Amino acid sequence: MMNEKLLKDSLQKRDRTIVVLGLAGISLLSWTYMFSIALRDKGMDMGMEMMEPHIHAWDSLNLFLTFVMWAVMMVAMMIPSASPLILLFATINRDRSKEQDLFVSTAAFVAGYLVAWTVFSAFAALAQWGLQSASLLSHMLVINSPVLGGSLLFVAGVFQWSPLKYACLTRCRSPLGFLMNEWREGTRGALIMGLIHGMYCIGCCWLLMILLFVTGVMSLLWMAIITIFILLEKIVPGGYWVSRIAGILLITWGICVAGGAFF
Repeated sequence: MMNEKLLKDSLQKRDRTIVVLGLAGISLLSWTYMFSIALRDKGMDMGMEMMEPHIHAWDSLNLFLTFVMWAVMMVAMMIPSASPLILLFATINRDRSKEQDLFVSTAAFVAGYLVAWTVFSAFAALAQWGLQSASLLSHMLVINSPVLGGSLLFVAGVFQWSPLKYACLTRCRSPLGFLMNEWREGTRGALIMGLIHGMYCIGCCWLLMILLFVTGVMSLLWMAIITIFILLEKIVPGGYWVSRIAGILLITWGICVAGGAFF
């Protein structure tokens, strides 16, 4: 009996190590890609500062590359906050599945989660296309309209206090409760569970991601700030108040930015 427990603990520790290394690898590769893109764009921007306001001639390739950029960005920013749930899923799945199915199911869960954010990335890329086509984004990929930028900040702040934000954040802050309520067996079930959780995360965080249009789509600093904030509001004991205090700050910031256009 003792040997069985020791074996089980050993297997769970091994599984946890493999999953952690896998998630860390995915996150590291994503951040490395974003860092390389940011460096490339910084070099290009130096040559564009002397030009007229940036007008981007979009084609299908530009739109696809923008979509890829957003998709990788979402992986980089969301995998850290999703990791506790993914690790818990792997632990529970160890007790319910055959060993050979464990990593397949965990990979399917992660894939489902990322599919949800990939769909969001497609809409974000279209939004960037629309803003740039309307000349509302600078060559630094920052909204150049104080009214629009301030309005987005204000709306994002109000959303932090909304029932939808609270409901989605509750699901994100309760990984065990989510798994108990949404559990499905098999690889297909894991994929569906990951997709559902990804949808809750989008419901919780989508406006925070849209704020990248205000702070700079390729700003690594703001990517890191938003990533850390999302992690904190999901895991710290006072996460709900972290979210609401941030809402007040965003509302104030939005009023100041929009007000600057009139005063």
